[in-house]
Amino acid sequence: MAVGVFDSGLGGLTVLDALTKRLPDIPFVYFGDNAHAPYGVRDHDDIFALTCAATERLWAEGCDLVILACNTASAAALKRMQETWLPPDKRVLGVFVPLIEALTERQWGDNSPPREVAVKHVALFATPATVASRAFQRELAFRAIGVDVEAQPCGGVVDAIEQGDEILAEALVRSHVEALKRRMPAPEAAILGCTHYPLMEKVFADALGQGVKVYSQANLVAESLADYLQRRPQFAGTGTQSKFLTTGDPASVSNKATQFLRRKITFEAA
Repeated sequence: MAVGVFDSGLGGLTVLDALTKRLPDIPFVYFGDNAHAPYGVRDHDDIFALTCAATERLWAEGCDLVILACNTASAAALKRMQETWLPPDKRVLGVFVPLIEALTERQWGDNSPPREVAVKHVALFATPATVASRAFQRELAFRAIGVDVEAQPCGGVVDAIEQGDEILAEALVRSHVEALKRRMPAPEAAILGCTHYPLMEKVFADALGQGVKVYSQANLVAESLADYLQRRPQFAGTGTQSKFLTTGDPASVSNKATQFLRRKITFEAA
């Protein structure tokens, strides 16, 4: 009974960390497509093909349920996968919906019509591909009306985080927040729409200023998965071992991941 967790690189480890704390008895198989990262600058067909290949690799590990712990893949590939590609005995879930349901204060699985919500001005920080997909706005429209979303493509931030350059990552975050605030001077809430960004959450919050609620994904996704598996235990899969897989160089990725999570992580070749 294993669950797959996929990301283009290391950002999904923030989600995996929350998942393992919330569901300590479930084995998780993490797949990082480090050889092809970052996804945020790729076109949608490319992202779709890479995400499908990674998902099939996780199925081979006994993971009938795969979490796309990558906002770019969730935005650019998930809908197409679910509508045209996914077999009936498998499930692939993204990371947007739990975030939006928290923002709109709806219970997981609440399919009632969209309604007015308290927050009217929302800043979205994400990769260029996620912003271009408009997937966040589309999902939000199913649940809320009258919400103004200003999206800022945060080029370079993922690369800087993956390379361990915190000074550059912080400078880029502050620059992107300034750019957004020129268009939306007073956001009420901010969405960190990339699983790398929780590592920079304090920088985002500081740059945004007081009074802006910052929504990050990891714990919200963990709660949603716990609820999902309680309702659909048949998708827990046949895998029995936790492991870390990468398309990149295992030694290099292991070193970066260990720095990333501040605990020993050992990747093996996918």
